[in-house]
Amino acid sequence: MEFTREQLRELTKDQLIDIIFEFDKRLKEQSKRITELERNAARRSASPFSKNKGKKLKKKPGRRAGQGTFTRREEPEPGPTDMVETTEVTLEEDQRNCLDCGEPLETKVEVATTIDVPTQPQRNIQRFNVEVGVCPQCGRQERASHPDLPRDQFGATAHRIGENVLAWAFALHYASGLTLRKAAAAIAMLTGIKLTQSALTQRAKQLCKSGATFDVIYRELREEVRQSPVVNTDDTGWRTEGRASYLMGFFTPSTAVYQVRDFHRRQEVIEVIGLCFEGVLGTDRGPSYEAEEFDEVLQQKCLSHLIKNLSEVEKTKRGWARRFTRELKETLRESLELWHAHQEGRLGWRSYRKKGQEIREKLDHQLRERVLSDTDNQRMLDGIRLQNDRNRVLLFLDIPEVEPTNNRAERGLRPAVIARKVSQCSKNATGAHLFEVMKSITETIKLRGHNVPETLAKLIPGDPMPLPPAGAES
Repeated sequence: MEFTREQLRELTKDQLIDIIFEFDKRLKEQSKRITELERNAARRSASPFSKNKGKKLKKKPGRRAGQGTFTRREEPEPGPTDMVETTEVTLEEDQRNCLDCGEPLETKVEVATTIDVPTQPQRNIQRFNVEVGVCPQCGRQERASHPDLPRDQFGATAHRIGENVLAWAFALHYASGLTLRKAAAAIAMLTGIKLTQSALTQRAKQLCKSGATFDVIYRELREEVRQSPVVNTDDTGWRTEGRASYLMGFFTPSTAVYQVRDFHRRQEVIEVIGLCFEGVLGTDRGPSYEAEEFDEVLQQKCLSHLIKNLSEVEKTKRGWARRFTRELKETLRESLELWHAHQEGRLGWRSYRKKGQEIREKLDHQLRERVLSDTDNQRMLDGIRLQNDRNRVLLFLDIPEVEPTNNRAERGLRPAVIARKVSQCSKNATGAHLFEVMKSITETIKLRGHNVPETLAKLIPGDPMPLPPAGAES
């Protein structure tokens, strides 16, 4: 309906009231539709192969405030196998006196280094001349054995790749995100050793099959997560055999465990942490963590997710309807600032507990049971109050070791999300198992501060997973 000013002047009061009610009805319907679209857009997980058409770059290149000051490169510390060549660079005779006044110069020594590798590393070829005895009557063969030579290494598989080259290839693929084809090409370019994508895949399958070396390590990491005092978990989209699935991650300061499953339900969470988990579980607001099996599990809901949800509701409101979400966000941000102040040593334990109790009382008052006129605000009130009554919003005020956000899990999933973009996920269930095992091992090695290729080279023959260095965060 469209009216000119002259047409409106000719209408009666009742007709004008009818028009106002009609416009008000349409406005409410459109507002409801907009709210539903925004809510669905926020819930929808990102497509694994989204091309982000029309996306603008929000970050400008260059160093930004808060990233710290630029520091020079430190002098490299020689390792036990490094070759160090020292050259003395001295002043010439005509440079030892000042060019202005002729006085002798006082000398000092400054160190400058150039670190490099050979144009092509020297290959280490270990050759075995194996004596084989053959029975002239029945043809039975007897092969000589050696500790460094597997019993099945003969015939078509007589010439194999060593642990160090395999470790570098696996590190480039699973830790650095290169495709297997590019990892093999990089190894060939650097060392001259030719690899194939299928050879790397077959070797990974042997290491990760049930009962094999890496499979045993993976099960040990899962058990470590189950026994950890604090575990952060999150999930993201994945594809297996072309169908939608989920990549789940469980993270502690020194352990990372990934799991690919067709569903993300309470069963898949219990599969990792078990039914008797006694630690604290850091999560988002996913429904998988609200099952009855987790009623007795201490949980810390991610405050960043809560603040984001409140902001999405707030931007659709006007006037007094914005007050509820705005005040609730201020309280949650105040609790975040308090936790950071305590972690940075700017606030003692007693002050932390006292101010934390004040924030808790303020939040309890804001989340008191009542009826709000706005349906979206009522939905947020009911949902957050339920979590607050279970002590899942401000648990970190009682246990400072617990992080108030799920940022650890978000960071832990980031390398897998990048790998998803270039790997097209998993072609089958076997590939999914390879990814979850190899990614768990390589990310755990990085979390524990060890060199990934060197550690993998030791794990392949059967060495145990190294622990974090002494004094590292646990």
